[in-house]
Amino acid sequence: MQIPFVIVAALAILWSGLPSASLAQQSNSAGTSNPLPQAEASPDDIEGGKLFATTCGFCHQEGGRHAGRGPKLSKSERSDEYIVERIKKGKVGAMPAYGAVFSDGQIIGILAYIRGLDD
Repeated sequence: MQIPFVIVAALAILWSGLPSASLAQQSNSAGTSNPLPQAEASPDDIEGGKLFATTCGFCHQEGGRHAGRGPKLSKSERSDEYIVERIKKGKVGAMPAYGAVFSDGQIIGILAYIRGLDD
């Protein structure tokens, strides 16, 4: 069961007043030529963990620490660029695209949350 776009958009609007998360700089150890956009968190962004819990947690169980309908995300070997693109574009038949729903700052917040996961 996918979360309808309207619900996701409404949640993003409702939580826009919450304090924003400070985003840690992500080092690109893979040395790829396509660096992540330098998105800054704004007052309209929400903390990545809360956004993950309300949007992604249905499929990525235990806060992303275990596989559910979606894969386990903790200790993922996927590049930051891959994860950002997957969040933005989704995967046909498996994951909705959130590029039109989330700001770059919110997506970077989700990435920071994912990278901070431990088992």
